[in-house]
Amino acid sequence: MTNPLPDRYAVLGHPVAHSQSPFIHAEFARQTGQNLVYGRIECPLDGFEAAVRAFIASADPTAALGPARGCNITVPFKFQVLPLARRASERALLAQAANVLRFDADGWYAENTDGTGLVRDIQQHAGVPLAGRRVLLIGAGGAAAGVLGPLIEAGCATVTVANRTLDKAVSLVRRHADWADRHGVRLAASGLADCGEGYDVVLNSSASSLAGAAVPVSGEVLKPGCLAVDLMYGAAARPFLDWAAAHGAIGRDGLGMLVEQAAGAFLLWRGVMPETAPVLAALRARLAAAA
Repeated sequence: MTNPLPDRYAVLGHPVAHSQSPFIHAEFARQTGQNLVYGRIECPLDGFEAAVRAFIASADPTAALGPARGCNITVPFKFQVLPLARRASERALLAQAANVLRFDADGWYAENTDGTGLVRDIQQHAGVPLAGRRVLLIGAGGAAAGVLGPLIEAGCATVTVANRTLDKAVSLVRRHADWADRHGVRLAASGLADCGEGYDVVLNSSASSLAGAAVPVSGEVLKPGCLAVDLMYGAAARPFLDWAAAHGAIGRDGLGMLVEQAAGAFLLWRGVMPETAPVLAALRARLAAAA
């Protein structure tokens, strides 16, 4: 009996050449015995929907590849996903952004695994429970929108969203107000200069790392020994990690979140949850060897 053709998946973004998602999903597939291939698709800034549809239409049995079953979406397209989906999870609807599509027979299904991935990395890999903690979330864009709901679910005591444009932080907080009330979490919005001090966990979801800019908040936000996470990884995260260490905090990059959000997508697509710790270790070793 011949093996079926491998299902196809990909990550779509701009830029996307640096993405480690193909390596991560190849490791997940090898570990779980799933028959799939996973690639990268660089989308033009004005052509996200067309790129998704072209990916679906590009099945080629002569190339020994099966149908497209789903994709990941990264910057800057996460806010463009929901209008294209027939159905979406509660998390994606709350965030108004998605990083995963599954191509079902009755239409596309949208999900957001960013926040659950971040929470799992913080609590399982970093070993820091979030329940009862004071958390500062820097930024109010697509990354912040994706993680705020799961941070609330994790039972943080307070979450302050600090952003250069205060109105964006206020809008994000208002959208999550009912969700926070249901979970007993206090939300606040602030500018970058007046966001408070002495937080247990500080999360940088702003564009400062991508832009190579300085950390946009004072070191007073860091309680000594607190956890400070930049959602980026590699060279982009280094200034934030150095800043955290200089102020007595424990710095962590976004590689663990990357692996965990990918595991959530893999579960949605394949119905099996891979073991993430060995894949995270392999990814760190891979990047260290390439440095």
